[in-house]
Amino acid sequence: MTFQQQVIAELKSMPSIDPQEEIRKSIDFMKEYAVKNTFVNGFVLGISGGQDSSLVGRLAQMAVDELNEENGTDRYKFIAVRLPYGKQFDEGDAQDALDFIKPSLLYTVDIKGAVDASEKALAKAGIVISDYTKGNEKARERMKVQYAIAAMHSCVVLGTDHAAEALTGFYTKFGDGAADLMPIYRLNKRQGRQLMKELGSPVHLYEKVPTADLEDDKPALPDEVALGVTYDEIDDFLEGKQVSDKALETIEKHYTRSAHKRHMPITIFDDFWK
Repeated sequence: MTFQQQVIAELKSMPSIDPQEEIRKSIDFMKEYAVKNTFVNGFVLGISGGQDSSLVGRLAQMAVDELNEENGTDRYKFIAVRLPYGKQFDEGDAQDALDFIKPSLLYTVDIKGAVDASEKALAKAGIVISDYTKGNEKARERMKVQYAIAAMHSCVVLGTDHAAEALTGFYTKFGDGAADLMPIYRLNKRQGRQLMKELGSPVHLYEKVPTADLEDDKPALPDEVALGVTYDEIDDFLEGKQVSDKALETIEKHYTRSAHKRHMPITIFDDFWK
């Protein structure tokens, strides 16, 4: 088995999809989880205004709407959470995403105070964190808030991880990489766009340049610049297509270096090093 075949098998990636079928799979996945776990009243997700959270948010709202209709109740809810660090440069997109999703509930929590307080506490102890590390602090603070809200509403937290992101490890461990359910895990980036189109999303939400926007010194740094490879190349790789030697080398490097992110905490029983 080639490296490419190994990755495709591990990430359950598909060469092509039927958007309607994948929409149904994701919705049914969330509904089944809620029904089997009777303590679950719904789902929580931070909405940034990008493709991935807009997609998962809309699918989650569709899932709870169906659950409520089928059970003659208003018990189930999707809780959208806005988590800006101060003022977000693309706040307009975030608001458009909320209009597209139409969440049951919305909370806005500015994480700036908490993140800055953590940075100051570390500095007081003699630890001056880098801008990159502070970016991870932001991601983990956002996830902490989502879990707090989920706990108070007896809900579970959704993640937006997909095959292209899982391959590169382009997320913060125990930050945006932490969640209870990953409804679009098998899809690549362009397949996510197909679902957005099928759902009638505003075009600018899935055509905008993807960015994590975590570093103060590099605001709105495009993902593809940070990764050194384009999403089209990553998606081609995941679909079993041939990519350039340079793209292949970069993808393999990202995949190898991020292996620890795709694994639960390692114990002495794990055959991780072989």
